[in-house]
Amino acid sequence: MSMKRIQQFLFAMPFVLAGTTPVLADESGVNQSIDQLLGDHTKYRAVIVALQKAVAAHDASGVAALVDYPIGVAVNGKETNIKSAKVFAKHYDGIITPRIAKAITEQKYGDLFVNYKGVMFGDGQVWINGVCHDNECKNFDVKIETIQDVGK
Repeated sequence: MSMKRIQQFLFAMPFVLAGTTPVLADESGVNQSIDQLLGDHTKYRAVIVALQKAVAAHDASGVAALVDYPIGVAVNGKETNIKSAKVFAKHYDGIITPRIAKAITEQKYGDLFVNYKGVMFGDGQVWINGVCHDNECKNFDVKIETIQDVGK
């Protein structure tokens, strides 16, 4: 068993014991989990694909457009609160480290980790989730909520 799978198993254990099982599955399982836990999977998939394409193309503005602001990130290792897409794009190389970029671009949709907190890339380098525009969260945008260099 790979180290990533062991970590995912250990992370999932409290949810299993609590009766809320996160999903590590194929694409249809990921879609079903997103629909049940978070909302319309097509909105999530569009952001996932856009994020992967933008990171692969080193498109700082494209990635910045997908972030929910303000966002706390490390810029060249220093914790910083980024308040706009313009500032994010300016500091892109200090935020999206090679390890974070690799976690994003190498993530397979069918292997995404999904729970009530959102959709996780890699070992937690990036989390996306819905940002609600109404009390029932019927109208929402999917945005990047967390970017962190969880090193190995």
